[in-house]
Amino acid sequence: MEQRTVGRSGLRVSRIGLATHTWGSHTDAEDAAVQLVAFVDAGGTLVDTSPAYAGGGAQRILAELLGDLVSRDDVVLSGCAGIALRRAPAPTGPAVPGSEVARTTVDTSRRALLGQLDRTLLEFGTDYLDIWNVAVWDPRTPLEEVAATLEQAVRSGRVRYAGVRGFGAWQLASLAAIVPVTAAQTPYSLLARGAEADFVPAAQHHGVGVIASAPLAGGILTGKYRDGVPADSRGADEATAAEIRSGLDDRATRVVDALVTAADGLGTSPLAVALAWIRDRPAIASMIVGARDIGQLTGVLAAETLELPRAIAAALDDVSARTE
Repeated sequence: MEQRTVGRSGLRVSRIGLATHTWGSHTDAEDAAVQLVAFVDAGGTLVDTSPAYAGGGAQRILAELLGDLVSRDDVVLSGCAGIALRRAPAPTGPAVPGSEVARTTVDTSRRALLGQLDRTLLEFGTDYLDIWNVAVWDPRTPLEEVAATLEQAVRSGRVRYAGVRGFGAWQLASLAAIVPVTAAQTPYSLLARGAEADFVPAAQHHGVGVIASAPLAGGILTGKYRDGVPADSRGADEATAAEIRSGLDDRATRVVDALVTAADGLGTSPLAVALAWIRDRPAIASMIVGARDIGQLTGVLAAETLELPRAIAAALDDVSARTE
């Protein structure tokens, strides 16, 4: 798999990254192990996780696999801090064991960030993370404190490169003006091209490598929803159904139809075409793609060898552009 440098740093990562957000929820430890081995065997290096995925389950599974199945040195481990899922009593009714609800807590204070980093390092049994991301913009924490925390983490050796997730363009630019930021994750796909207006230019100006998240728009760009909602898809899952169904509009139909036409002509899948399009966009260092099982991951890895003709890329540009 081709390796790319991230921004103006010397860090090199595979241009397809493995997301672990389904691990511990829709993907069990056995399937996760198969995925990780296949990904590394294919030359993949960038593996992305978070202590918030599956209530910490994803990170625990990955921690068990690194060192046993795959060498820690063979992966570029990307983690984050700033968001935690905590169990709290239900807002109504008597307190009954098991009735707690998960609440998302946002806190990017120095105390919260470094505390979460230390717990992550302990869980992985490693001295450092290759990329450590501030997971979200927190208006309650001074930006100077966030910047100083990132600098401290890098200076201490516990973090090799600093990154961000969930930031807007002006937020990224503001932070990068204070402290070096190497990588920035942002949603980017044929159905989510808002990053092109300001986020990507801001990243390029500050030498930050863009890592595309949700490049398949929750699975819509695979074409799986053309004839309805499969029972085993995210669109049928109560937790994500509303988000997926809201994206199934006329524009999505036009884009998916174009992907299917292109895939038929190239002898590949709509998924591979959609990923190849993102891969070749300016400033993209990598893209984080998740898979529920090895079958899905095999389809993702097929995008690595697909050369997308310019005419097809241009046609996809046109059909996916917003006109309103």
